[in-house]
This record gives sequence, structure tokens and C-alpha cells, in this order.
Amino acid sequence: MSTRRIIPTASHRRILSLWFPRLGADRVLRAEPGLVEVPLVTVAEVGNLRQIASTTAPAEAKGLSRGQALSEAMAMCPDILTRPADPAREAMLLAALRRWAGKFSPWVAEEPPEGLVIDLTGCAHLFGGEDRLFAQVHEDCGDLGLSVCAGIADTAGAAWALARYAGGGGVAQGRTGDAIDQEARATRSRAGKRHWVKGGAAPPAKVTGGGVARIAPPGGTRQAIGTLPIAALRVEAATTAGLARLGLRRIDDLLGLPRANLSRRFGRGLTWRLDQALGTEPEPISPARAPLHFAVRLSLPDPIGLQDDILAGLDRLLPALCDALRAKGRGARRMRLELARVDGDRQVIEIGLARPADRPDMLRPLFAMKLDEIDAGFGIDQLRLEATVTEPLHMTTHKGGMIAAQEAARPRTDRDEMADLIARLGARVGLDAIRRARPADSHAPEKTSVPLAAAWSQPEPPGTWPRPTRPRPLILFRPEPVNAPNRADMPAQFRWRGRMFSTLSATGPERIAPEWWLDDPDWRSGVRDYWRVVTEDGARLWLYYAHGGLTSSGWFAHGDFG
Repeated sequence: MSTRRIIPTASHRRILSLWFPRLGADRVLRAEPGLVEVPLVTVAEVGNLRQIASTTAPAEAKGLSRGQALSEAMAMCPDILTRPADPAREAMLLAALRRWAGKFSPWVAEEPPEGLVIDLTGCAHLFGGEDRLFAQVHEDCGDLGLSVCAGIADTAGAAWALARYAGGGGVAQGRTGDAIDQEARATRSRAGKRHWVKGGAAPPAKVTGGGVARIAPPGGTRQAIGTLPIAALRVEAATTAGLARLGLRRIDDLLGLPRANLSRRFGRGLTWRLDQALGTEPEPISPARAPLHFAVRLSLPDPIGLQDDILAGLDRLLPALCDALRAKGRGARRMRLELARVDGDRQVIEIGLARPADRPDMLRPLFAMKLDEIDAGFGIDQLRLEATVTEPLHMTTHKGGMIAAQEAARPRTDRDEMADLIARLGARVGLDAIRRARPADSHAPEKTSVPLAAAWSQPEPPGTWPRPTRPRPLILFRPEPVNAPNRADMPAQFRWRGRMFSTLSATGPERIAPEWWLDDPDWRSGVRDYWRVVTEDGARLWLYYAHGGLTSSGWFAHGDFG
């Protein structure tokens, strides 16, 4: 008798969306519970501006909001308390919440930086129905000290919209989940002074033991999200603003409009998101795979402080970690050594490699080069070694006898030596500071090569670089103005970088025109006539005369032949 597997259609699916609007601030409060009643915010640097990344309930009661400049927030609330935002730790907390959400369904996916999406199809009855499942969600989040907003619907898009915008607010209107009845129990008790942001009618809400759960009835997705703002469709802010100028502000306003006109005016993304929310466009949920974790730890009975003792501990950790890497067919590209001192401080050494490695003899010298950076203090009582970035290693065929001996005696190639050199230099100055050039297809002098990180790119094979038809300078820099008569003839004298030069000989001109299909600000001065100039004091320069375009004409220096 054959067994048929029934795959639920979109109408049978039930999706739960969880949003943690204060994840960054809640992470700080979990570590420092004494700051619960203090207006606390986390701060992130965006360019040269320091902005609020996350807020607590008391901070929002003072009028502070996410994305606000820190200087403005301090003027509004002088007693504000700040902590630096830590995206890495917040991502770790979200990953831990994903593992916790596995108790409700095996199909859990992350929506960074603050959300989870869970496929509840066929799982809600195990908890006594959706109401009781929501009660369990809010109770668990309350015990964890986390604020949570939840929504459930037939589609992931509709559940996302209900979790963030149901109740007359939403992130687009400055609402960050501070409605009292949307919070977990642990934070509702501290939110007596806050109030709702008024707005449109909310979809039907069911009161559970953990708060108000925005639940769209099966088959009622269109009615549940129709009154929500268009931003709830997960479209770009520019699209929302463009629709608002036309008087289209709610999802209901879009449902009766021709799709072709919407796509032509605002792009395919708008109708695609609308179809996803309504269930006519599939949106699968892919659960995250358990990440590969390679770390070993050594606890010491007595503190150590000498470099030889640290290396002895490292010699015990490296073989165990490399065995774990080989068991998974992986090689380490970045490694981290944490040394815990007896006074609670931690010293960290990080190394990078130009190619994946799984042998202790390749890793140990790189750590030994950086032990001078360690301050042992009153002693180190724990070592932890972790491979933070790994890559797959190609399998090799093991041979014995004379063939193995011949291969073992094979001299190291230039590629092996270069990879080791890059790793050693990277241990000193950082791998990102070591770059190699790759040829690019352009006749503009400054675009003939592209710099790439040497550790993360392969060298070009011989013969890849095209031979230049005319000599090119050894050093190429951004064009610098030259003080000379504004005419195309090579001047007998010119001033550059505050010095006067007299022309001894000049070869040219070589005319180079800009790429007409690109708008490069450096080429808005029009076509260039390049000259190879030798001055009386021995300088060998590469000058050009710009004939003028959107900017004025004149002479410029572009390179030095050395």
C-alpha cells in the first residue's frame, strides 16, 4: 500500500511572525537588570553621526525613538543613559531565540535583525490552539525579559504586517511596539505611562494570557491587512512615499488598481510583495541550519603568565581543533584565541590566513608572532581557541610507498610561499591591508586595475595583464592641478606642488577620451592629451591637458615614472 504525503496549500498554512522591537536594549537590561527604570538607549555610529539604535520603555516615555540623533536625544532627556550597540551579540541573541522557537515548530527562520518567522502548520493543536500557543510565547518572552509583538496569518507577509503594524501604529509611523497590550508580561508592568499612537482600525485581536495576539482568521487575510498602511507590505520607503502623494495610504487602496499600471509606475517589487501577503505568490520558509562551530577550551589549575606557558597551552588546543576541522572537511581562515585573566578581563588574539589551514604547524607561528600583545595581568587561568571563519578543503588522495615519499619531498611552490607570506604579514598589519591588483577592461588609466584583498582572491595567471601600447607611470595618483598657461601646447615651465619645473623633453600627446556611457566626476573635464615629461632636475612626470567639458580646462599631473 503506497503512502501519499499531503503538502498543505497556502490556504492551509498558518504562519507566526515574532518581532522583538527592543532587542538591543533588552540585551543590555538582561546583563544589567538594575537599569530597568532608567531611560536607556543603545547607540550606533552611522557615518559620522551617532544615532539611537534601540530604546527601553522609560526612554520612549521621554519621547526618544530609534534613528534619532544622540545629540537631539540628550537635549530632550539630559539624564539619558547610553550603551554601545553590539550587532554581533544581538545576532547571537536572535540565534538563541530561533533555537527557543523550535519548541513550537521545526520550521523557524530568522528575519534579521529583530524578527523570527515560524511555520505553525499542523503544530498549533499541540499547544491547545493558537490562543494558548500565543500565551506560551508571551510567557516565555516575559520570563526572558524581552518585549515581543506577534502576528499570525495564512502567509508570512500578512503575519509580518500584523506583528508590526496592527493596532493603529507601526514602525513607519514612529511606533516601535510600545503599546502596552502588545508587550510581554515583563515589560507591560513598567509601561503604565505610555499610550497608544492613534491610527486606523486594527484587525480582530484575541486576548491571551500573554497579551493581545494579532490573529487573522483562516481565509481572512485580505480583511485583516486591508486597513494597515502600505509600509506593512515590506516595500521601500520611496515607494510608500510615492503612493502617499497619490492618496494611496492603505493596502485596501491598492487591491482594486490594475497591476500593470502599479508595476509600470512603482516597479515589480510592489505587486510582488502584495501578492506574497495575499498568498498568490509563494514565500517558502527555510529553517536555518545549525551553524558549524569549532572551538576548544582549556581551564588551568593555576594561573600562568609566561609566553612559553601560553604556547604550551596552545599546543594542547590546536591538535584538538584541527582534528575537528578535518572531521568536517573544513579549514580555518580566521581564528580567535581568548585568554581569561583571574581579574575577569579577557585578552584576545585574532589571526587570518591567506588559504584554509587545518594543520597546527601552520597556525602556531602566527599566534606566536602576536603574543607580545598579551597583558597577562595577575595571571591567565583559561584559554579558548575558536575558528571563527572556515572554508571547505578539497579532499586529497593518500598514497603510500615511494609515491608518497616523492610527493613529500616535492619543493614548495611559489603559490605556497606567497600564501604563507600573506598570512605572516596579515598577522602584523591585518589581512585587509594586503591587496593585489586584477586587470580591468578599461582604457582610462585609473580604471585598468581593480584592487582586491590578497588573502581572499587568487593571483592572475601569467599573460593575463595586457601589454600597454605606450609606457605607463610607476606611480598613479589622483589628478592634481598644475599651474601653467591654459593652452594645449606643452609649457616650457610649470608649477606643481609648490615647486617650479622647467621642461627638458616631452613626448606626446596621447589623447584619451572618457567613457561616454559613464558619468565619472573625474572625467567631466573632457578629453585629455597626455605627455611624458622629463624636467631639468630629473623628474619624470605624466601630465595631461584637459580640453574642458562640464568643468574648465587646464593642466594636471597624473603620475610619476620614478
